[in-house]
Amino acid sequence: MDAKIPKRKLGNSNLEVSALGLGCMGMSFGYGTIADKNEMITLIHKAVESGVTFFDTAEVYGPSINEELGIGFVPFSPLGKGFLTGKMDHNTTFDSKDFRSTVPRLSPENLKANIAFVDMLAQVSKRKNATPVQIALTWLLAQKPWIVPIPGTTKLHRLKENLGAVQH
Repeated sequence: MDAKIPKRKLGNSNLEVSALGLGCMGMSFGYGTIADKNEMITLIHKAVESGVTFFDTAEVYGPSINEELGIGFVPFSPLGKGFLTGKMDHNTTFDSKDFRSTVPRLSPENLKANIAFVDMLAQVSKRKNATPVQIALTWLLAQKPWIVPIPGTTKLHRLKENLGAVQH
C-alpha cells in the first residue's frame, strides 16, 4: 500500500476519484457478523492514506451506519460476491445469515458449473504473478478509463491485495 493510487474520471461528470474504490457493505451488513467498528475505521484510514477517494456505501447497510464517514451511495460487486477471489470451490457453502446463501449464482449447483472460470482466472494470475482478485480488478480497470471498481473488504490484507491491482 506504499504507492498512491492513480485517479480516474467517473463517467462524464469530470469527478475524479481513485482508480480503485472500497466497498463498505461487509463492514456493517451482509456476511453474518458485523465487523469491529474500530477495525473498520482503521481500515478506512489505511485506504485513505493509500489514496482511495471512492467509497461504496448504502443506507441499507446498517441502516445508515456506513454514512456516519459522510460518504455517498454507489453499488457494485466487481469480485462477484467473492466468487472471483479464487477462495471458493464447488464445496463452498454459506451460513444462513450470510446473504450469499440466497444468491443463485453461488448455489452449490451453480458453483460447480462456474468454477471452471475461476480455475482459468487462477491460471492467468499465476502467469502474471498476481492473485485472481488482482487480475479481475485489473481487467475491469483496462476496459475503460471511466470504470472504477469498488471491491469490498473488512480485512487489511485484502485491501492491500485489492490495491495491488493498480500495479498490474
